[in-house]
Amino acid sequence: MNPLPDRTVIVGLLATLGLCFAVVFWFVKLNPSSDGQMLWREAPSRPAIQKPAPASGQSGAIAQLL
Repeated sequence: MNPLPDRTVIVGLLATLGLCFAVVFWFVKLNPSSDGQMLWREAPSRPAIQKPAPASGQSGAIAQLL
């Protein structure tokens, strides 16, 4: 029995891969997943972070920079 030519093997492999992808995509299109759509939901608002009061030893200008 003679071995197959390289071109025949390559064409056969490509045809097989193409057929597999076509079958998979066809079945996925016929039976889409039943997962619900993702809906945007706002997270609950968080309270604002308050800076601690400046220590009594700091001047007003330095405390404002912090």
